[in-house]
Amino acid sequence: MGSIVFELCAESIQACLAAREGGAHRIELCSALSEGGLTPSHALIEVAVQRSGLPVHVLLRPRGGDFVYSADEFQLMRNDLVHARRLGAKGFVLGMLQADGRVDIERTREMVALAAPLEMTFHRAFDYTASLDQALEDIIASGCHRVLTSGGEPDVVAGAATLAHLVTQAAGRIEIAVGGGLRLADAARLAHSTGASHFHGSLRRVQPGANGQYRNWAIEESDEDGPAARFIVEPGDVRAMIEALRASGNGLVGRG
Repeated sequence: MGSIVFELCAESIQACLAAREGGAHRIELCSALSEGGLTPSHALIEVAVQRSGLPVHVLLRPRGGDFVYSADEFQLMRNDLVHARRLGAKGFVLGMLQADGRVDIERTREMVALAAPLEMTFHRAFDYTASLDQALEDIIASGCHRVLTSGGEPDVVAGAATLAHLVTQAAGRIEIAVGGGLRLADAARLAHSTGASHFHGSLRRVQPGANGQYRNWAIEESDEDGPAARFIVEPGDVRAMIEALRASGNGLVGRG
């Protein structure tokens, strides 16, 4: 296992600054994590690059839902890549599938070439493929630098055994980034059992909104925080995650 790299998934400037202060090695920048993540605004990309001082990898996902994109949607992804690159992005994150559940190798390869020499990560669309083993080989063939995955399961704890298998199958040809429900309590065990060195998480906490006191409607039992609540990231949580991953036995933390 190589040096630990922790990437914070951030959807706000507050989270980007927490990533910097907490010692994260990279930012995956997106919007709308409630939708599983969408392409962030150009303004957010520009400020994240300028203020965080970290490599910012921009998510290219034009809508929620599945990962089978029309020609128009694919063109949007191409355009967003070009704009984000001009704004200083250091890498990109995407996932494109065919209707039969296979990786869209041709389009992925095209985006890798458009981004070059910047890095490309294939995101958790991988976990929705018909065969993880075949999908990994296809992604390697497309030229991507890493795969973000929970091992085909709802979270990384459930997918731990498969993640270990994928690390072995990758054999250094591509990085396996462990992400999807990564929690501090499980971090050291996962790093040890999977043999992975790249990890990804959002580490979000709910903060009650400042305007919640002014709402004029009844509060549902399931809505005690209400729409005025927001998510924040504490720098201390980022530091704690990195220390927990280091506790797996890998004593070095590398900048990735």
